[in-house]
Amino acid sequence: MSVPADAPILTSAVMREAEAACAVQGTPLSELMERAGAAVADIAWRMAAGAPVLVLCGPGNNGGDGYVAARLLAERGAAVRVAALAEPTTDLARVARAEWCGSVELLDSTLAPAPLIVDALFGVGLSRPLDDNLALSLQRFAGRRVLAVDVPSGVESDGNADWIPPLAADTTVALGALKPAHVLLPNAPACGRVLLAPIGIAPRGMMRTLPLATTRTPDATTHKFNRGMVLVIAGPMPGAAGLASAAALRAGAGYVVLEGSERAPLSAIITESEARFGARLSDPRVGAVVIGPGFPASDELLFDVEAALDSGKPLVLDAAAIAAALPRLCATPCRAILTPHEGEFAHAFPELDGSKIDRTKAAAVRTGAVVVYKGADTIIAAPDGRVVAAWPGNPWLATAGTGDVLAGACGAMLARGVDTFDAAVAAVGWHIAQATRIGPGLVADDLVRE
Repeated sequence: MSVPADAPILTSAVMREAEAACAVQGTPLSELMERAGAAVADIAWRMAAGAPVLVLCGPGNNGGDGYVAARLLAERGAAVRVAALAEPTTDLARVARAEWCGSVELLDSTLAPAPLIVDALFGVGLSRPLDDNLALSLQRFAGRRVLAVDVPSGVESDGNADWIPPLAADTTVALGALKPAHVLLPNAPACGRVLLAPIGIAPRGMMRTLPLATTRTPDATTHKFNRGMVLVIAGPMPGAAGLASAAALRAGAGYVVLEGSERAPLSAIITESEARFGARLSDPRVGAVVIGPGFPASDELLFDVEAALDSGKPLVLDAAAIAAALPRLCATPCRAILTPHEGEFAHAFPELDGSKIDRTKAAAVRTGAVVVYKGADTIIAAPDGRVVAAWPGNPWLATAGTGDVLAGACGAMLARGVDTFDAAVAAVGWHIAQATRIGPGLVADDLVRE
């Protein structure tokens, strides 16, 4: 499972707007369909490697893409068959069907399979689950290699519905831009490897996939304080704050203070077990405060969160600190990164609905903060509408303490003084890259070891 890095993501409505804009600017929709079909044919040609291909065409424009791909494959000499669910219902699909010179079989329970199945049945236009008879017909092709056009049939492309497609794809070719379903559970795994095929549209959305992680190398003018000073507040479970403080150093901070703990995981971390904030919150060198790891809901947490908010420092709020800070954040936004997992998000924002992207964006607008909604399909959203989707992450991160590590990494990136959203994106990228480097069996401590 993979998606291209730093690739545009468009909802179906925005995609239609982009296509319409192309037509206004002189590129007819028929040309976009020809380019889409050519992209599908190129990938199918490589996947088939000389074996027969069966193209399944639906009645809409996704089916039109399939007819174009079938025609181009046949022109290359491929053994290609076409099966249709119904006659075309759009003008573009009718033209594409007319230009296909071969026969068209009926997509039913008697249809013979082929080594490669091209699924061009519905794409992004699906508004309801597949009917049972069609689902059964598609399930017969399980075990064959499958190339889906835009999204596997049975997937709601905007990620608002959790319909599971009856025929998962090995590869999905995203036409013009990725769609939310490519990066959101439960449907992203069914898309397999996602390839982006540029077809000439100009995506103007504010959603993208995670960029490649990069390492910021200090230059000759760098010293420990302008690399970023991070203050981490420990709660009753100081091990979690210890992980966050070590992560802040490993992720690039030049100086880290662990407040409220007697034991530091690394000798370079300054511990102050007696003081509770004190002079540290007024220290102008502190670039970010991390609070929440290992700190359950309590009056003490509420007091510390209020003090951190009063300081005006950029904040990373994790776990119970998110709910504690919510009333203040909604009333008076500040520079902050919130890092909830699914349960914490539901507790803080129980009334939000829609896709995970929609809910994360709404939470960011409500709080004025950057929200990192963690999970295998992590979503990062800013109040101004920017979104980055980090699918696939790394499954070995599903272990205790890795969220504390991410909070510390967010603190390191935020303390540099960069844009809050960019800091969160960089931290998520670092987190996944660390896990990928370590590999199977990692525990949270491994992420902050040399």
